[in-house]
Amino acid sequence: MVHIKRLQEDGTDIIAIIGEIDASSSIELDLAIAKSVGDGYRKILVDCHGLEYISSAGLGVFMSYIEELKDKKVYLVLFGLKERVLNTFSILGLADLLNIRETKSDAKKLADELSV
Repeated sequence: MVHIKRLQEDGTDIIAIIGEIDASSSIELDLAIAKSVGDGYRKILVDCHGLEYISSAGLGVFMSYIEELKDKKVYLVLFGLKERVLNTFSILGLADLLNIRETKSDAKKLADELSV
């Protein structure tokens, strides 16, 4: 079970994930990112403080957006990952492909720098 909510702050869209992302709930994550991109946001922060677990399907959602975001000059930064979730990203090499920061302020700062 997952709860995903979006809120806007200073021209940045923040997607907060609470719970677990598995094959069935990855669809909700996909829709949230698609809506954010569709709404024209160039800076998207993904708050992972409440993310307890992510399956390969969930990781695949982030992977599926890498090229599109690059093409559209949209900057996505994840932050607040628990150590075991971060380890999942690292083991699969996704920590090198995605922008990951520890805190919201660091994530916002990176998104601001990238979008200049």
